[in-house]
Amino acid sequence: MRSWVIALIAGLAGIAAGVAYGWVINPVKFVDTTPASLRADFRTDYVLMVAEAYHSDHDPELAARRLAVFGSEPPATISGAALNTAGDVGYAPNDVVLLQELSRAMQAYQPAVPTAGSTP
Repeated sequence: MRSWVIALIAGLAGIAAGVAYGWVINPVKFVDTTPASLRADFRTDYVLMVAEAYHSDHDPELAARRLAVFGSEPPATISGAALNTAGDVGYAPNDVVLLQELSRAMQAYQPAVPTAGSTP
């Protein structure tokens, strides 16, 4: 019976030491991360901020550049995914309207293609 209690105490002490080390002494530090590494609901928050900015300035090119931080996916795909997540999570109706406006704009957006001889 005594060896079982010692093993239990040693196990609990090991778990406590591991948690203390991981949370206090040497916690994980995220540096220079992009919004693409966020959870879906936080990515949706970011896209909502882009939608709010788009609602103010109505510049689809600027909105597409702001959404480019998510990688190589087209802006319409990113805004559509955010709109779906907003519906699933239960965003406010005004926020959903802003995301719909951005999604429609990104579906209609065609980036300017530079022609040969033009300067970028």
